[in-house]
Amino acid sequence: RSTPRGAASFDVHATPAVTVHVIHSPATKPTADSRWPLDPDIEVVVTIDVTSRTIDDNQVKISYYNREGNELAVAWLYLTCVDVSLDVDLSRSGRVKSKGKDKAKWTWGPDGQGAVLLVNCDRDSPGAGGTDSGQVDIRTLADLQDMSVMLLHTQGPSAIFAKYQVVLHVPETDADKVRVFHAIRGDSHPRYKPVLGPDKLSYALDRAGHGDSTFYVEGLAFPDRGFSGLVSFSASLLEVPHKDSPGTPIFTDTVVFRVAPWIMTPNTQQPLEVFVCSIKQGSDSNEAFMEGLRALLRKANCKLTVCSEQDTRSDRWIQDELEFGYVEAPHKTFPVVFDSPRNRGLKDFAFKKILGPDFGYVTREPPGKGVTSLDSFGNLDVSPPVTVRGKEYPLGRILIGSPLPW
Repeated sequence: RSTPRGAASFDVHATPAVTVHVIHSPATKPTADSRWPLDPDIEVVVTIDVTSRTIDDNQVKISYYNREGNELAVAWLYLTCVDVSLDVDLSRSGRVKSKGKDKAKWTWGPDGQGAVLLVNCDRDSPGAGGTDSGQVDIRTLADLQDMSVMLLHTQGPSAIFAKYQVVLHVPETDADKVRVFHAIRGDSHPRYKPVLGPDKLSYALDRAGHGDSTFYVEGLAFPDRGFSGLVSFSASLLEVPHKDSPGTPIFTDTVVFRVAPWIMTPNTQQPLEVFVCSIKQGSDSNEAFMEGLRALLRKANCKLTVCSEQDTRSDRWIQDELEFGYVEAPHKTFPVVFDSPRNRGLKDFAFKKILGPDFGYVTREPPGKGVTSLDSFGNLDVSPPVTVRGKEYPLGRILIGSPLPW
């Protein structure tokens, strides 16, 4: 639109921070004085890698010439460069690094990339009724250690962010799987404001343009049927022409987390702690068994936890009620007890006696009302690491058994 009538060629000059790329076919070449023909196949691309200090501090000058080489007109392009970047632990090193590539892609394996999120299913907060993920606040610094860090970097002239808004948002399909807290610096110590989650899909930054904003992300749901474990977050720069009008997206940066699954441990591993139910009353007393078990565990140098009849309500089959596993991310690992829906005398034992600081808890109920023998975890196990028909299973294979002949 700025090309004058009669123009045949042009040249481009820019201020030092601007890089100019002229994209053209091999047959198209500039003249000796660096002028390009006005060819529709030629494209001029400009990029800036230095954040602006003031508005319009970068310029591009385009001069148009006629066939005789006389300058006909000049067009000026004024540019303001702002930096907006959403960053996570892309390389799984335990630290957030900026300027990562392909942040919206998650791949498996030692050479893969993408951040990992833990379900915050332990109870670090004293006095909390359930798991920490059930609390809409952060009560202890230990609770923060179970969360993944996400940094939002915004930089540029302050006058720009008076007109353009930076908004952090999560898709509606992912919102019930995660919760995000914003660390807001206070006079004495930071406070942690819940900004995204099941009841909130977007959050506008009040003070964009002043460097890094730190967010803590916790998982609320394990990967399961209907949920692959992938969740995404985006930061968008929006142009807001009027206070009450919806913003127009100018730029969006997206990151992806995968919620770490619950991983079952094989009983061939070195034991750390053995749980056993004590039955002292009646003809079904297991005192002789307990005596032999204590002697064995003293030799194995393994901790023994004895569950009283009062705690177990005389239900001795603890292997049917509990299965132990763990969750792991680059920054944190902790054990998690899986509570069966079998729900007999030991129904409340795992929740009341095992759930605690850095010891998580998860349970599942069957889709229907009926509980079968397959819901008893004596029928649930996992093999050691194994290779089957050339395929490696580094965490083993889960085995579900049932009484014959079914």
